[in-house]
Amino acid sequence: MSSLYYPLNLLLCIVLIDFCLCFQKYEKVYHEQLNSGNITQKAQFEYAWCLVRSKYSADIRKGLILLEELFHTDKEESKRDYLYYLAIGNARIKEYNKALQYVRGFLQIEPGNHQVHDLEVVIKRRMEKEGLVGVALTGGIVLGIGAVVGLAFALAKKH
Repeated sequence: MSSLYYPLNLLLCIVLIDFCLCFQKYEKVYHEQLNSGNITQKAQFEYAWCLVRSKYSADIRKGLILLEELFHTDKEESKRDYLYYLAIGNARIKEYNKALQYVRGFLQIEPGNHQVHDLEVVIKRRMEKEGLVGVALTGGIVLGIGAVVGLAFALAKKH
């Protein structure tokens, strides 16, 4: 095993622990405010930000709902942050068309943002890659169906 394996493994553990601690912290604050009936936009954003970074699609979708809510109710200057994380979250759950809509919305506000342009490139590459995989799967299914139909005709001719 490489001597780099252990430091990288340790670094990964530290990142995961940090994410878990942040997630628990922001989730607790959000739910406390939710129970009191007074959720600040900061608490909602921080919790949504953690949810969008989760490995679970249900969490990501919940984060997207919170971000969309903020987008429609918060001030203009905060909207670019919401658009960015809406794009990331939708890309993570493979809702690429929606992700591109948010990227384009962001670029209307800030056309020179290189980070968002890079995100757009990544999303388009994923769309192309998964589109090609989809075409290959569809072709395989069509070939499989054709083989079954051909076999059925061959068996029918024998009888």
